[in-house]
Amino acid sequence: MKILMVLTSHDAMGDSGHRTGFWLEEFAAPYYVFKDAGADITLASPAGGQPPVDPNSTQEDAQTDATRRFEADETAKRQLATTRKLSEVLTENFDAIFYPGGHGPLWDLTSDPDSVRLIESFLAADKPVAAVCHAPTVLLKAKAANGEPLVKGKRVTGFSNSEEAAVGLTDVVPHLLEDELKRLGADYQRSDDDFAAFHVEDGLLITGQNPASSEITAKALLQRLGN
Repeated sequence: MKILMVLTSHDAMGDSGHRTGFWLEEFAAPYYVFKDAGADITLASPAGGQPPVDPNSTQEDAQTDATRRFEADETAKRQLATTRKLSEVLTENFDAIFYPGGHGPLWDLTSDPDSVRLIESFLAADKPVAAVCHAPTVLLKAKAANGEPLVKGKRVTGFSNSEEAAVGLTDVVPHLLEDELKRLGADYQRSDDDFAAFHVEDGLLITGQNPASSEITAKALLQRLGN
């Protein structure tokens, strides 16, 4: 079982002067779900090398068992520091693809041509695609076989407008994920409460709403692979 995890290479929160990147929990929890299931994990990012971690996700109040395990795992740290360039990745070498979130993907992975290529080719090859929190932004530019937006008519979730407002970034992000998914015709779904664990499956598409959803989204991907 070979799983590709794709992380952002973007580290600036617009012109706010603050830093961003990937959210540590959304990487660490799925990474260990996959690792503990015996998966062969490959990490990639648009620029390759060390992807930026959102500094807010390394603060004490954001730590979980998975992030603490990662901080003590020198092998995982070395793997993260040497991600492959996304342009060099081939669909045929993997069984599934997973995108951790964080605000970074809103800027670079939404329109990244290599990411769009991989998503479309994974689905065409009957391989599942999963994304959590802000990472479902990677689906916005992808097309279905009929040329329509990939998410049109699909049940999906992702970081909600109210959650973006709660973290005070509504006017900073390049787009609101909930609005964009709805604009493209997606059947956007969410939990009743902000920041509660919630995920949605629609065929080969698996999406999680927020950081609390990272582990259940990863486990859903394993179930889809039959593990």
